[in-house]
Amino acid sequence: MKKFFTLLIVLVLFAAGCNTVKEVQADVAPVDPVENILRTMTLEEKVGQMMMVGFYGTEINDDVIYSLNAFHFGGIIFFDRNLENVAQSKKLANDISAAANQKLPLLFAIDEEGGRVARGRAFLEVAPSQEEIGLSGDPELAKYWARHNATILRSIGMNINLAPVADVGSRDTRSFGDNAQTVANFVDAAANGYESENFLYTLKHFPGIGKSKIDPHKEVSSVEVDKATLDAEDLPPFKQILRGHDHSNFMIMVGHLKYDALDPVNSASLSPAVMTGLLRNELGFQGVVITDDLEMGAIKNHVDLATLGVKMVLAGGDVALVCHNYESQQVVYNGILEAVKRGEISEERINESVRRIIRLKAHL
Repeated sequence: MKKFFTLLIVLVLFAAGCNTVKEVQADVAPVDPVENILRTMTLEEKVGQMMMVGFYGTEINDDVIYSLNAFHFGGIIFFDRNLENVAQSKKLANDISAAANQKLPLLFAIDEEGGRVARGRAFLEVAPSQEEIGLSGDPELAKYWARHNATILRSIGMNINLAPVADVGSRDTRSFGDNAQTVANFVDAAANGYESENFLYTLKHFPGIGKSKIDPHKEVSSVEVDKATLDAEDLPPFKQILRGHDHSNFMIMVGHLKYDALDPVNSASLSPAVMTGLLRNELGFQGVVITDDLEMGAIKNHVDLATLGVKMVLAGGDVALVCHNYESQQVVYNGILEAVKRGEISEERINESVRRIIRLKAHL
């Protein structure tokens, strides 16, 4: 861990154009801290960084310690099942950090959107729903509540929020509105709020699930509109953030819907056309792509767990989210690892994802 932070200091100094570092390095090749960290990591550690997992309980236990050190999981997602109060939540996060023998700090993530999707509401002040904020007509309100979320989440040991929702027109109060530009403006303000507090955040659910007719927790559904409609009605919030923000400050979560105009076969979270063709190549996203929970019915009902992680990586994703079951988490991890060992996934492809994850974690 000390080596990681030392290298990050070098990274920050280079980014800032530090004259002292420039003078010291004048006669030698520039140091690339990301590559230096990457070279110290085993394949098993790299694959572990590409997973975010959940667990049960309000105290650290043997299962959590074993998973962190046997599978090197790079992120933990917290739910109400893990949270009792501020002190307990912060202690749990600190205990997990101390137990993780890893070269990189852990991501501690949570869904704190506001409204009905918020954790710790028994002891934290919950923000209004995004719909309510959008109805105010004032994007500065989105910035205010994003700063609020960053503050309360940091107080319980979290370092990344799985919000804001960038979907247009979802019917469950989770969207800022029905108009694409309005939603884009509110999401942009929320992004500014998180960044003003130096807190990581996540745009979801790419490329937009506002047109979904079925709950993806239960089953998959298709968005049957053409590409021009997606461009005009669903993608503007994502495009606006990608144009105006440092891509290492946030993740993009890809949902499990199918988009017939992009890929009629694969869910977005397993689609090369969506994650690589659209998000990476067309829109130019250089940051971390995370899937929605791979234990949702929309995805696990149709693809076996051992294959899910492999398809996610081959499609261009960086982090597989597996929220609930220990066995499922290990199956996904082993599926990716074995695919690399047998040559189905190249180690350089793994390295591409881990470089993006290191840059994200540099903000921690």
